[in-house]
Amino acid sequence: MADSPNCDLKSLSPLQLFERVTEQGEKVRALKAGKAPKDEIDAAVRMLLSLKLSYKTTTGQDYQAGLPPKDLVLINNGTTKEEDEDFVDPWNVQTSNAKGVDYDKLIVRFGSSKIDTDLINRIERAIGQKPHHFLRRGIFFSHRDMDQVLDAYENKKPFYLYTGRGPSSQAMHVGHLIPFLFTKWLQEVFDVPLVIQLTDDEKYLWKDMTIEKAYEYARENAKDIIACGFDVNKTFIFSDLDYLGTSAGFYKNIVKVQKHVTFNQVKGIFGFTDSDCIGKISFPAIQAAPSFSSSFPQIFNGKENIQCLIPCAIDQDPYFRMTRDVAPRIGQPKPALLHSVFFPALQGAQTKMSASDPNSSIFLTDTPKQIKTKINKHAFSGGRDTIEEHRKYGGNCDVDVSFMYLTFFLEDDDRLEQLKQAYTSGELLTGELKKVLIETMQPLVAAHQERRKQVTDEIVKQFMTPRKLAFEF
Repeated sequence: MADSPNCDLKSLSPLQLFERVTEQGEKVRALKAGKAPKDEIDAAVRMLLSLKLSYKTTTGQDYQAGLPPKDLVLINNGTTKEEDEDFVDPWNVQTSNAKGVDYDKLIVRFGSSKIDTDLINRIERAIGQKPHHFLRRGIFFSHRDMDQVLDAYENKKPFYLYTGRGPSSQAMHVGHLIPFLFTKWLQEVFDVPLVIQLTDDEKYLWKDMTIEKAYEYARENAKDIIACGFDVNKTFIFSDLDYLGTSAGFYKNIVKVQKHVTFNQVKGIFGFTDSDCIGKISFPAIQAAPSFSSSFPQIFNGKENIQCLIPCAIDQDPYFRMTRDVAPRIGQPKPALLHSVFFPALQGAQTKMSASDPNSSIFLTDTPKQIKTKINKHAFSGGRDTIEEHRKYGGNCDVDVSFMYLTFFLEDDDRLEQLKQAYTSGELLTGELKKVLIETMQPLVAAHQERRKQVTDEIVKQFMTPRKLAFEF
């Protein structure tokens, strides 16, 4: 959108206005730094002031850098009923829609960009092979600056991957695998280093658990992550409780971020209150720090200009909106992001998976019998009430959890499309679709369990030891 005072600013949402003010502010700083002509700078400043005025008129609050409008995570689905609204933040995902969160509206609210066919085709050209089915099927659906990452890659400039896991329980479920399976693919096709953050400190601050238990869960979760097949020569996994005290570069970046984010900003972004412990308020800077290569001097030789790409579920985006706002002010490149959809609970996309409810998902410790029982008993069906009605009207793949799970884990595109057509037409019954899912998930989980058995404490130590990886910087 052009920076023109004649633009109809009234048509923009509060978040779009916020993004426009932020972009215009960066433009003004760039013009001043580049010693542009005075009339050009003055025009850009006038546009900035106009945008700030429109923002205040629309939101009733002054623009503050890094503090998006407070309705950022609320997505209204066109009704005024509170129960019909989607709510997304780093700790909660709520929707009343059986199809799940409205991701198109979430893109608009968060101000990210849709992963479209053009971007997928560009990725295919860059890597010389068919993109991952998570991309082809819209499971990773949104991005920030992926074009810049591809620019860097095509120009032989390095970048690295960063993702993470909050170890809230000893057993992970199959939904937790999604970012790691995709990150492993990214690492392989682009041949880049990877850092994986285990936020055991966060779980201690947010959950009712001891610090020793949080650290234990981190070590156990690391085994499941390693079992995904990551290369120890290209991957560094770290626990915050371990690494933070040993890396001066990491801690320096945390302090830099902390200095440039106010208490009001973190309250606005994350919803913190005056009764929250100060550990929660300072934690976002810890999740931001791995976005900067200087946090890992042993890997990147102290270089501060290496682009970072973060694959994650979109509920983690608030952390990195904050990070992207701070990065230029501390002389660091903004991290790029790839966002995934949420993995649905067995009971339906409108319900929440919980580690305390073993029936809400398929866990990586489940036996074949448990997997079969859970799917048959708990997987929400998009089928009709009777066989006669189902044969006549067909099933609804948009709300059927078995089909949703197959979208994630059945790699054969043709087979998935056949199942969709058969179920939608009524040819395939719910029980038959569940049988396909059972036959897909049982060997997948069993194979993961076999790989995990091979992950010894010594292997975990190798992955979690700060060291130089197999790359030159």
